Amino acid sequence: MKYQAFLFALLFCISPFITHSQISYKKFGDGIKFQAADSTGLIKMSARIQNLLVVKSDLDGTDPITNAMVRRARLKFDGFAYSTRITYKIELGLSNRDISNSRDASLVGGSPKIILDAVVKYEFVKGHTLWFGQTKLPGNRERVISSQKLQFVDRSLVNSNFNIDRDFGLQLHHKFKLGNSILKFAESISLGEGRNNIKTNNGGFDYTGRTEFLPFGEFTNKGDYFSSDLAREESIKASLGFTFDFNHKAIRQGGQLGSILTDTNGAYYQSDLTSFMGDIYIKYKGFSFLTEATYRESSLGNLISPDGLAYNQGFGLSTQAGYLLKSDYEMAIRYSRISPIKGMSAASVNYQDQYTFGISKYIMAHNLKFQTDLTYHQDLGNTFVSNYLMFRFQTELSF
Repeated sequence: MKYQAFLFALLFCISPFITHSQISYKKFGDGIKFQAADSTGLIKMSARIQNLLVVKSDLDGTDPITNAMVRRARLKFDGFAYSTRITYKIELGLSNRDISNSRDASLVGGSPKIILDAVVKYEFVKGHTLWFGQTKLPGNRERVISSQKLQFVDRSLVNSNFNIDRDFGLQLHHKFKLGNSILKFAESISLGEGRNNIKTNNGGFDYTGRTEFLPFGEFTNKGDYFSSDLAREESIKASLGFTFDFNHKAIRQGGQLGSILTDTNGAYYQSDLTSFMGDIYIKYKGFSFLTEATYRESSLGNLISPDGLAYNQGFGLSTQAGYLLKSDYEMAIRYSRISPIKGMSAASVNYQDQYTFGISKYIMAHNLKFQTDLTYHQDLGNTFVSNYLMFRFQTELSF
């Protein structure tokens, strides 16, 4: 009932704007645009759903486990207000996976975490933009690419363990031209505790810096921020990115993500988490290649809380490549590895490998597609304790 009331209130608030605006819907996937009659504002509204089927089994195929769900269901609003130099983005998550708050109820007041993005951006000088609000931090490439625009059904094992996700704070973004090359910088200061935090800041702040170098110029249609070479680049395009992140006095396993670590008295542990992330992205005539490496360590070292939790730290490596056929089918492969730091990670965390093969059919690029992949997972502890096969099928639809 809460969500119906929220959506009704949202539509009620924008209805006067819609009544006196120009409405356009040029093509499927572009969203519905409401342009103010006096050109002082623009709202673009879009929605998307991902429906997912997952089947997991032991290597011998016995005791398969089947699950099906609405993986993501989201509403997005973006546009400008007053001036095209002042833009905004609002994204709401409606699926259970998006709004679950069981791990951090004490930080979000026990409420569903419906807000993904709520950020205002001001380009105060051409090529230099200030962001304020809640949105993705300038982290690893795979994370900042939208979940709508992935090459596989979902992101890699490395991303799920070491990404820095969303947070509330200030960001500065810059872009410079160096001849035919492009250099991008982003800096961020945020709370360090993840999205939708309504409590007093529990520790320090999170400091993030990212650099990207595009030696051969811009990708077509911002192709460095969507997976697969759907633009079929006529000349080779490449981007080299590096991120440094320092989360001071983090209370959650991954800083912005994971469960909160507490002692026997219920007090929060506080650790300084230091992360390094590097990535290389290449596209050329339907071929795409992405590799990422990550490293994170905790200042509390081998700490394990009384309830068996530890900070996520160690090494991660993920490499994937794909080729888009003229029929708009794509075949892709990915290898991912997680390597905990010896003597600094929870004893229960093992080395993990994943090998994934995927096939996608793009009907209207990433706005309407069918994706399937098969993953072999290897859990490399003292013994091979948890090997399995996982098959996934997913539909993506975005208007």
